[in-house]
Amino acid sequence: MLGRRGLWGNLTLTVAVVLLLLFCLFPFVQILSTSLKYQADWGNPSLIPTQFNWDAYLELLGWGETEELAIPPSIERLLDRPGLTDAQRERILAPYRETADIFPFPRYFLNTILLAGVAALIALALAVFGAYAFSRVRFTGQAIIQRSILFVYMVGGVLLMVPLYQIAVGVGLAATPWGSVVALVLIYVIQTLPVSLYMLGNYFRTIPYSLEEAAAIDGCTRIETIFQVIIPLSIPMLVTVYIYAFIIAWNEFLFASVFLRQYDDLYTLPLGLQTLFVSKNAIWDRIMAASILTLLPVLVLFTFAMRNLTGGLAAGGVKE
Repeated sequence: MLGRRGLWGNLTLTVAVVLLLLFCLFPFVQILSTSLKYQADWGNPSLIPTQFNWDAYLELLGWGETEELAIPPSIERLLDRPGLTDAQRERILAPYRETADIFPFPRYFLNTILLAGVAALIALALAVFGAYAFSRVRFTGQAIIQRSILFVYMVGGVLLMVPLYQIAVGVGLAATPWGSVVALVLIYVIQTLPVSLYMLGNYFRTIPYSLEEAAAIDGCTRIETIFQVIIPLSIPMLVTVYIYAFIIAWNEFLFASVFLRQYDDLYTLPLGLQTLFVSKNAIWDRIMAASILTLLPVLVLFTFAMRNLTGGLAAGGVKE
């Protein structure tokens, strides 16, 4: 019969799916494996470490005992030069500081989760009202506005970086630490809003309009309808959009490296990872451990949110 696969068809599909899954998961397994190996075991092609090494994780989290690297005699002679300023001495000694000074994971984690969380929340709030307007309200130039918003998403961040930074400098946001944070939040909202509008707009169109008519008969305004009808029925898609916006902001590096470069205390995790390459942690186990720690919150968030990522809450809400 049409649409029915035989035994070989099912077997081929199963093998293809397994191979694709292994191909996608292998880099993450390799990262985890390397982060748990001692240096002498890095040449071992096996993904299972001969002996598990947790020192990199403990050191990055500040739970282990760390020692500063010995300063080479050539560096000591350089530090004895009378013309060096305190800032220059600190820069020379930076690669020999302990891990807690080079990669303060708790502070970077807090910075990133606050920045990504706030940006995703603002993008979601704006997308709810914008998507409702696109899906339910008819106005002049609606199609042009919708296409223009999606066009913004098609433009790469590299092309927008210079003009956006010039705008931030022109209005004075880039002159202060918190101004740079505000500018970064606005940029993340701009990056995630177009697709958020598109996703929510398509989902709102699947909600029966008769539910809104019933709410209007009960005396609800459009705003009350959004909060009492649309939002409760759109929880799965709202969670999906929030996760999407959060992950974009969590992993973003380009704009963070421009706006936060001079403010060490405000570094995000992707930006903080770069410091590992110029410190004593520029070895594979610590680099991979830092990568796993950066990836872990996203996996945990996605796992706990999976129960909300199923659609169909509106199905059966009204009998047509």
